[in-house]
Amino acid sequence: MARPIKPTPVLTGKDAHRFAKAMDNVQKISSKEREEQRKAYEWFKRVADFPL
Repeated sequence: MARPIKPTPVLTGKDAHRFAKAMDNVQKISSKEREEQRKAYEWFKRVADFPL
């Protein structure tokens, strides 16, 4: 049986400030870069054949 997942700790102080700043400065990627990432994902999905 799986162990329960512990609650995620709440960010406070400098960590919270740094996280909020990073979330305010999210950079968008170009459509070319998005397409390259999609192709890489599809390739990995094709070659990943893991027995269960």
